[in-house]
Amino acid sequence: MSNEANNTSSIISKVWSFCTILKDDGVGYGDYLEQLTYLLFLKMADEFSKPPYNRKYNFPKLKNEKNEEIEDSEACSWENLKDKRGAELESFYTALLRSLSSEKGIMGQIFTKSQNKIQDPAKLYKLIDMIDKEQWSMMGADVKGKIYEGLLEKNAEDTKSGAGQYFTPRALIRAMVECMRPEPMKMIADPACGTGGFFLAAYDFIANPKNYSLDREQKEFLKHQTFYGNEIVASTRRMALMNLFLHNIGDFESDNFISPADALISDSGLRVDYILANPPFGKKSSMTFTNDDGEQDTEDLTYNRQDFWVTTSNKQLNFVQHIRTMLKSDGKAAVVLPDNVLFEGGGGETIRKKILETTNLHTILRLPTGIFYKQGVKANVLFFDNKPASKDPWTKNIWIFDFRTNIHFTLKKNPLKLEDLSEFITCYNADNIHKRKETYHADTNPEGRWRKFTYDDIIARDKTSLDITWLKDKSLTDLDNLPDPDVLANDIIENLESGIESFREIMLSINSDK
Repeated sequence: MSNEANNTSSIISKVWSFCTILKDDGVGYGDYLEQLTYLLFLKMADEFSKPPYNRKYNFPKLKNEKNEEIEDSEACSWENLKDKRGAELESFYTALLRSLSSEKGIMGQIFTKSQNKIQDPAKLYKLIDMIDKEQWSMMGADVKGKIYEGLLEKNAEDTKSGAGQYFTPRALIRAMVECMRPEPMKMIADPACGTGGFFLAAYDFIANPKNYSLDREQKEFLKHQTFYGNEIVASTRRMALMNLFLHNIGDFESDNFISPADALISDSGLRVDYILANPPFGKKSSMTFTNDDGEQDTEDLTYNRQDFWVTTSNKQLNFVQHIRTMLKSDGKAAVVLPDNVLFEGGGGETIRKKILETTNLHTILRLPTGIFYKQGVKANVLFFDNKPASKDPWTKNIWIFDFRTNIHFTLKKNPLKLEDLSEFITCYNADNIHKRKETYHADTNPEGRWRKFTYDDIIARDKTSLDITWLKDKSLTDLDNLPDPDVLANDIIENLESGIESFREIMLSINSDK
């Protein structure tokens, strides 16, 4: 193993082990990630202000409650922070976080609503000392990224935190990017970007010399003008900004390219070439308020937008409409969506028909259970290309890859890997989607997972349903070759969770109609 590889694994080991120490004090992965984010950002800003970079960053002085700098106070810099000990360190760090939260640019975005979660000053000092010993700006983006992505995944595994809903399996993201093949000098958006996984995979694909040889202008565009996202949860958005920053996307002086605004509220006017997204799970958009009797009540949140075909409180159906609006006339989208989008009646049917008419909805990947951190999720990836107005429907054929029937994954023992999706990537045939070959044949290969359906086939179905299966579930017939008990148990839990979620939606609808 090379010295560099040794050093990398040593740093990763240090960062991880400290996480365990803090966990004993009740500091979870999410809290640790936030503190690590604040301190890493400060340290890197300090490094960039020195040779060989010499990029002066004017750290503000500590501020009062009105966010005005206190004249004789110290600057909110790494140098001042690392010299403190004990109670002085704790109070200075707390004041520094509050002061930096009102700064402009990416500094203010990173420190928005920041709080000190490490109550033991000795442990806080040890963490600062560990970060201070490394030259982070000299470290490769892949190393920094590996450390941070690893922590994000650990955070997603922490079921109590609920962070898993913001984390899409990286193998699935990479497969979607392999199929989309984004090109340089094009804009990529994710209106619910979570911790930024789709952006990183797209960045890696475009920056890979095997795919493109980028000139200086293309590299600059990739770093500063390619990615646009929305994330309404402040802590998740902070992690996304830091994740991208550590992967060399954006800069200290960058405009903020991840908005805290709810993407569904209005059409921002932004039009992009690609959208890669996994909108949040949960069907209803709702808001909680206090009624006249002082009780907590909820109300369905609907978005009245001129560019939407249907007004609905179904969050996923709203995201489908919003994503179609955001695409340029030749833009392309790959979106993870739950099963209900494929079969729901009423507004759902109207939206499916409109998507078939106005875009080329050419591919659906049916996903297996057991790959998401939120249990009970049955999802699919829809691939569609936007088109200019036309009197005839743009969708001619829909190709469906059933990656769900008789396929079992678990998060720990048998997690999804990129090679598991290699058959789908080959069948997708990104070089020319018009030259695809079915693997399904009624007589010669009824077990084939890749099957074509025409526009007329779909329109003739009840409610224009895209929820199509043709493979037999072997667990119902082949009792001698059942999956392992833990896989069966996981499937049962997934189905129960999915059923409970559906009943929850029904109860919400009943209560909101009263």
